[in-house]
Amino acid sequence: MSTMDAEERFALIARNTEEIITPEDLMEVLRNKDSPTGYIGFEPSGLVHIGWMVTTQKVRNFVDAGFHFIVFLADWHAYINDKLGGSIENIRVCAEYMQDCFESLGVPRENVEYRLASNIMDDIDYWETVMRVGKASSLQRVKRAMTIMGRTEDEAEVDSSKTMYPLMQAADLIFMDVDVAYGGLDQRRAHMLAREAAEKMGVKKAVAVHTPLLPGLKGGNRMDPVSAKMSKSDPDGSILIHDSPEDIKRKMSKAFCPPEAEGNPVLAVCKYVLFERMGTLRFERPEKFGGNLEFHSYDELERTYLAGKLHPMDLKNGTAAVLAEVLAPAREYFVRKPENLERMRNMLAEVKKLR
Repeated sequence: MSTMDAEERFALIARNTEEIITPEDLMEVLRNKDSPTGYIGFEPSGLVHIGWMVTTQKVRNFVDAGFHFIVFLADWHAYINDKLGGSIENIRVCAEYMQDCFESLGVPRENVEYRLASNIMDDIDYWETVMRVGKASSLQRVKRAMTIMGRTEDEAEVDSSKTMYPLMQAADLIFMDVDVAYGGLDQRRAHMLAREAAEKMGVKKAVAVHTPLLPGLKGGNRMDPVSAKMSKSDPDGSILIHDSPEDIKRKMSKAFCPPEAEGNPVLAVCKYVLFERMGTLRFERPEKFGGNLEFHSYDELERTYLAGKLHPMDLKNGTAAVLAEVLAPAREYFVRKPENLERMRNMLAEVKKLR
């Protein structure tokens, strides 16, 4: 149980979020429950990049605010979405690896509850909930939500199981009696589908909390943060949590780094990843280029960069060095416990051969 009052818990959860639907609903939950149920869902689908550091930081915020937090590993959802060669066995290997990733990023296993989708799908009441969500949702609305799985509406014409995915994700929240559903901004349509269906069904609507999506290192469409987000499918556009310092520096050196803050992936890493874990960022550089710099807040770093007092390459090098330091515990974790990461790499190599 948290020792904070409702306002302090709200401020902690709201920190660095893109939106809360709705703030009033969240405050009501916090005032009425000492230990509400929080949720985030993942498809086990590949290696984990630093976008997860935004997620794990927010999960820690929820736990510190007194939440019982469920990390939902959506194995059958990933199967519908053709992940990892369409093999449920591969997907479950990935689910084990993802639990390692959470722990390596500072979320102890005892602080959250891991649930596989398989574990609730044996319950006939779950499938009743899926059907009731379907009855409360038009086909057009469901197909519009398919972007949560990186699919277009047209793909349902070839594989009708794709339309089950949004219904199942919405049903997950209702069936598990979730108070707050958390995710990146790309999960907004699923959470809104769940809220709309819950209202028609006359059951509790989960509050939706969304954090920004970390952009890929190569940049992208600034007007569409979902399409521009960091993706594990682009090896040089993403940094994995167990990458070596050399790989981090190499990838960061090629990163898109415009002379503005909007759409700048390097500044985004500083804002949403590094300053969330460190009060001060120290960038080392030769005296002939002005010497070392220290920044005590993201705003200070952004002002300095936009004023032209910090060269893009110095920003990249400094960010890479600090990020490598922050990720050292994750790398050390996988040195101590390499089994699931090795299974993932071997399995991904086999999946690649089949393409």
